[in-house]
Amino acid sequence: MARVVKGFEAGWGICSRTVSLDDWIWALSYWNNTIAVGYQNRDIIILNAITGSQKAVLSGHLRTVYCVTFSLDGKSLVSGSDDTTVKLWDVQTGGTVKTFCGHTNSVSSVSISVDCTMIASGSDDNTIHLWDIQTQVCLCVIEQQGGIDSASFSPTNPQYIISTSCGKVWQWDVNGHQIPPTYDGTHIAFSPDHTQFALCNEQVVTVQSSDSGVIVAEFYVTNNHTSYCCFSPDGRLVAAAADSTAYVWDITNPDPHLVEAFVSHTGDITSLVFSSPSSLISASEDSSIKFWKIGALSTPPVTTDPGSTPSTLPPIYSVSLQVRAGIAISCDNEGMVKTWDVSTGLCKGSFQTPVEDSSWRDVQLIDNRLIIVWYSNSIIHIWDINNGEFLQTVDAPLSRLMGLRISGDGSKVFCLTNQSIQAWSVYTGELVGEVKLELKRDWYLNPLQMDHSRIWIEFNDSSTQGWDFGISGSPPTQLFDVSITRPLLDLIGGSAWQADVPYRIKDTVTGNKVFQLSGRYARPTEVQWDGQYLVAGYESGEVLILDFHYVSSVGTNAVLYL
Repeated sequence: MARVVKGFEAGWGICSRTVSLDDWIWALSYWNNTIAVGYQNRDIIILNAITGSQKAVLSGHLRTVYCVTFSLDGKSLVSGSDDTTVKLWDVQTGGTVKTFCGHTNSVSSVSISVDCTMIASGSDDNTIHLWDIQTQVCLCVIEQQGGIDSASFSPTNPQYIISTSCGKVWQWDVNGHQIPPTYDGTHIAFSPDHTQFALCNEQVVTVQSSDSGVIVAEFYVTNNHTSYCCFSPDGRLVAAAADSTAYVWDITNPDPHLVEAFVSHTGDITSLVFSSPSSLISASEDSSIKFWKIGALSTPPVTTDPGSTPSTLPPIYSVSLQVRAGIAISCDNEGMVKTWDVSTGLCKGSFQTPVEDSSWRDVQLIDNRLIIVWYSNSIIHIWDINNGEFLQTVDAPLSRLMGLRISGDGSKVFCLTNQSIQAWSVYTGELVGEVKLELKRDWYLNPLQMDHSRIWIEFNDSSTQGWDFGISGSPPTQLFDVSITRPLLDLIGGSAWQADVPYRIKDTVTGNKVFQLSGRYARPTEVQWDGQYLVAGYESGEVLILDFHYVSSVGTNAVLYL
């Protein structure tokens, strides 16, 4: 995970601990700082929820353990397996108390009644079995159309069983009679006081009244499908898993809103549970369990003077990093330039510039002066922000402009079209270099990567071309070693930020995902980074700064990819 220096009203909370196992994790259950984990290798692992250390291993199932549930008093544990059996365990001794046989396919869900007299189990054999714990007799078999995703005793009436199957939520009495109504959903969770329940249904999570069924709140996720949800112990928050991301919403606010999105898993989340009102635990197919701190990194939207900041900020059209100076720079489509401290995320200053409406612009700190360049009406405008005066206006009728950057040494403005790269002098306004591009493709990723007077173009097929414009009186020299070296991190996907997909930062050594831009913040309008810091501007007018410094301390190499 990266440290969020500056974010939005929904932060990317911190992962305080990761426990890695040697196989896929399918289920977990929490009780009083103890976690039971069912996973691929047939065992059940008991963990300390505070330290993450292993306390015990329960062995007995012959195949994958798909579901585990603690009894209300925490003394017993029920599990279901691909071996078609249900087992009852003594948590104190770690021994098997009883085994229940009768299903003909994998057991996908188990639940134990409040008085510990019955077990309900759901299976891929399209049935729910109700078991008497004392006698091990099957009291009732409920048949449904399709495999059972979940089956549990209703917290509002222990004589009812709630199940999910084929995208529907059903209710049954202990004699197998269906009780109306049914709801659309793939998972259901009840609030601690049982007055509300949450339903996962594709990209929507609804919170409804248990008495009337009236919808209290609705939440949406982008591009993912919700599969699991739960309430916090105080009933204030609802968390939902959607593929590999966990979302947390505050339902007590008059305007229920997203609190945080937790992104670090590389596989789908299979279980999610609150261990406290501010702590969340997730298990995933990536063989890891993660412990999250809620609220640790939530930050308000980026603003300068709250009294003068409009409710809707102009879109950000340009961002740049000046790490040696300790700042990031943003420019919106109304010409407001802001400098940000990369270590704190605080706005250090703002400058109004006469930028005309143009998508192509760049701002750089050159010799302690902020220089902004933009292109409109076939003219390159170069303006000194500090002195409030134009340095140059250059007539440059460019066809299909695709990139605009000030060179790293501040002496040139590079313009990229689908036919050439042109370099114009910041001081004289003259064309000082040009490279004709003989390319079969006209779509670029990360156009105009720069290092002083050298420039590279990366293409969507991962190939790279580079030139050095820094030799005075000579045409640009093509670079034969065109690899772009940055410390630890690299960026792929510069000009394709509008694609409707989340963007992830991936460890190129292990292949693990270490960060993801989620929700409406998945599509920055402009991004730059140098291997440690990443700065992104958004259509909403907000700015994000990420610090990957401590990633380097453990030797991680990462990539931001589509």
